[in-house]
Amino acid sequence: MQEFLEIGQIVNTFGIKGMVKVKPFTDDITRFDDLEKVYVEIHKNKKEYEIEEVKYHKDMVLIKFKGIDKVEEAELLRNSYLKVNRNDEPNLEDGTYYIVDLLGLDVYSDEGNLLGKVDDIFNNGSCDIYAVKDELGKQLLLPAISDVIKEINLEEKRIVVHILKGLI
Repeated sequence: MQEFLEIGQIVNTFGIKGMVKVKPFTDDITRFDDLEKVYVEIHKNKKEYEIEEVKYHKDMVLIKFKGIDKVEEAELLRNSYLKVNRNDEPNLEDGTYYIVDLLGLDVYSDEGNLLGKVDDIFNNGSCDIYAVKDELGKQLLLPAISDVIKEINLEEKRIVVHILKGLI
């Protein structure tokens, strides 16, 4: 499992006092209210930043880091990723997983057939969609609903699914 989890990307600056605009990668955008620090990863190098202020604007998070006081300083952070240490995160509820932990898992039908590996996960508004790719590159899109996703086993790195009529 990865030690650090991506929670957003700095996509722009905001204002002239060093705030950055962050596209969040989380279901609960208000989780930023509870953060005291984050790691900013630029070119595979992580640097810890203390959070001074958090605001919200539309679907974006506005963050002021301690020591970043000018727009020129904030501009240097553009396109970098915000990460948190997994050990600092609260435990997830049963049946809830970090996307990074599901990517690459083998997906089997409840009949025992290997369908492929989880290649991507995205949300269509009503539920998450697991994009499963087989060894030939063919993609299967599976809704993450209880009628389809029957078992997720992180230790065995596998997901068991029931294919509803019309999915294939």
